[in-house]
Amino acid sequence: LYYQVLNFAMIVSSALMIWKGLIVVTGSESPIVVVLSGSMEPAFHRGDLLFLTNFHDDPIRAGEIVVFKVEGRDIPIVHRVIKIHEKENGNIKFLTKGDNNEVDDRGLYKEGQNWLEKKDVVGRARGFLPYVGMVTIIMNDYPKFK
Repeated sequence: LYYQVLNFAMIVSSALMIWKGLIVVTGSESPIVVVLSGSMEPAFHRGDLLFLTNFHDDPIRAGEIVVFKVEGRDIPIVHRVIKIHEKENGNIKFLTKGDNNEVDDRGLYKEGQNWLEKKDVVGRARGFLPYVGMVTIIMNDYPKFK
């Protein structure tokens, strides 16, 4: 029993160390996310696993896919940058939209907010594995599978 408990503790601590290492290497608070909706189809489908980086020195560009958090919402959103607004002082604001959505994301932002800033970005999509995250979606949609 002692060895089983110790083995389980080593597995959990190893997973935690790998996760924290990925956070340091990628610069993102969440280096791996699952696409939860169809708003980015055909680029990404529900259940795709995205790999993110978030290096603050890289400029955000129109057409780039970002994952962002909005105040008042717990779940990050994966959408494409469609407009950039850069001020003379170098401050950058941008607008996002899901590829499969009719309108931009201003309705998703907090009340009175028309643009996102770099501080809102969790990461930028750098790669993906199709449908690998379906396990997460099934567990969320059907709690009995947990």
